[in-house]
Amino acid sequence: MADIIQLLPDAIANQIAAGEVIQRPASVVKELVENSIDAGSTSIKLVVKEAGKTLIQVIDNGCGMTETDARMSFERHATSKIRQASDLFAIRTMGFRGEALASIAAIAHVEMRTRRQSDELGALLQVEGSTVKSQEPCQCSSGTAISVKNLFFNVPARRNFLKSNSVEMRYIIDEFQRIAIANPDIFFSLHHNGSEVFHLPTGNLRQRLIGIFGAQSNKKLVPIAQETDILKLSGFVGKPEFAKKTRGEQYFYVNNRFIKSSYLNHAVTSAYEKLLPADTYPLYVIFIETDPAHIDINVHP
Repeated sequence: MADIIQLLPDAIANQIAAGEVIQRPASVVKELVENSIDAGSTSIKLVVKEAGKTLIQVIDNGCGMTETDARMSFERHATSKIRQASDLFAIRTMGFRGEALASIAAIAHVEMRTRRQSDELGALLQVEGSTVKSQEPCQCSSGTAISVKNLFFNVPARRNFLKSNSVEMRYIIDEFQRIAIANPDIFFSLHHNGSEVFHLPTGNLRQRLIGIFGAQSNKKLVPIAQETDILKLSGFVGKPEFAKKTRGEQYFYVNNRFIKSSYLNHAVTSAYEKLLPADTYPLYVIFIETDPAHIDINVHP
């Protein structure tokens, strides 16, 4: 009987991995914008069309890449963030697994233009379904501009699973806001179908929250700060009289990484005790800083 077990071709392996990393357009937004932050960008522009189904573009002024690094960035498990297993417990960047770009390129048409400040020419790469269609030098601004078109073009079942444009855009805005809140020192803008949705100048955390939630939110915010031997806590909580009937303005960050925790959420709401009106949810934006060695971010969300 002939042997029947064989290694999957890279293109198929990437498609399978993409199903875990990329569930919808908002997943692409998260990965690309976090890459821009890790590149040291001070300005990040996000452009989407049809709620990201036809175009997701991220333009930054980060460090850019060499042509070799640009090509390598589309390989699975290619990363600049870790070199050995112990690095997993000292991570302060957003990305580290080296799967995002490979997964995106496996299920979309991707174009990247990137240049380091010190280089005269940049690099232009076009990748479709894990296949590099072209790679050549180009003239471009320093930083990186990456465009993702026709998401899930080769996975029709996943594309059919996507919700309406309004629902998918809500997911994108949620991801955008989570990242923008944690990085008030970076300029962010979001454009959808040619219209600017958010324009967020650099500033402090209070200014960023006002930029996202509106000027009326200023009177709702109460600053908090506490420090112990193992962690530092900071941010804002909302006054109880401004609590809403719906969830959506609750944000927890650990070392600037957004997390969801029913345990921590219960701790916050319990602190309000009987101050909250019935069936309402308070606004809070809470940052916890601790030694990366105390936590394990290499877990499934």
